[in-house]
Amino acid sequence: MPGRLEAKTCLITGATGMAAAAALLAAREGARVFVAGLHEEDCRSLAGSIHSARGACEYHAGDLTLNETAETAAARCVEIFGRIDALFNVAGISGRRFGDGPLHECTEAGWDATLAVNLRSMFLVSRAVLCRMLRQPPAASGLRGAILNMSSASADSPQARFFATHAYAASKGAVNSLTRAMAAYYAPHKIRVNAIAPGLVRTPMSLRAQSDPEILEFMKTKQALLEDLIEPAEVARAAVFLLSDDARAVTGEIFSIDAGWAVRG
Repeated sequence: MPGRLEAKTCLITGATGMAAAAALLAAREGARVFVAGLHEEDCRSLAGSIHSARGACEYHAGDLTLNETAETAAARCVEIFGRIDALFNVAGISGRRFGDGPLHECTEAGWDATLAVNLRSMFLVSRAVLCRMLRQPPAASGLRGAILNMSSASADSPQARFFATHAYAASKGAVNSLTRAMAAYYAPHKIRVNAIAPGLVRTPMSLRAQSDPEILEFMKTKQALLEDLIEPAEVARAAVFLLSDDARAVTGEIFSIDAGWAVRG
């Protein structure tokens, strides 16, 4: 039985955590995967895992806050696979180690680094991909492509006690606005644009939370559906659906996977 992404080309930014889970699942669902990430070692390791499972994967390593890297990744993906059917913008940081925090304590370096990685890289990669999607013919579904952006529960449901990182929240709020604006503009061009907004996920970025007993106890009620952190595979399954033709009539949505984060207050 063909996979949900059979014969489609998916460009995924990031090579660990949710990006790695999505890339592995996309490959299992028949996609040809192109990974664009910061670290060569992470990209090579992920590509090797996909190849070991007999999937198709190529990669380009570099700083996606630089236009040259974003353009090269999109160009190489098209050169190797012929087109880009789906883009999943996952790459991002928390910014805490750079000085992100409550606004009165947030450093300029923390603000700039967080918005650069979480928002500027998304802008640059999306621009590079859209320029190519707009030129490629529609697929059998009648659509030229799908873009999925990484948002966060923090964008619309802030939590002040443990997660007061205001540059991060601002970057993800901007992702939501950008997603809706893109969806409105590109719908007539047969390109879908959505965002996915997870709660606290068990990834390398959340290691601080994973090692804090108070936060783990808090998650039992904040993410009451699971009483724990969310696994990357949960996010990957939703991402594959939103990037596939099963969601061909879905655009402009901010899709929450938060185990109850938002509704628990």
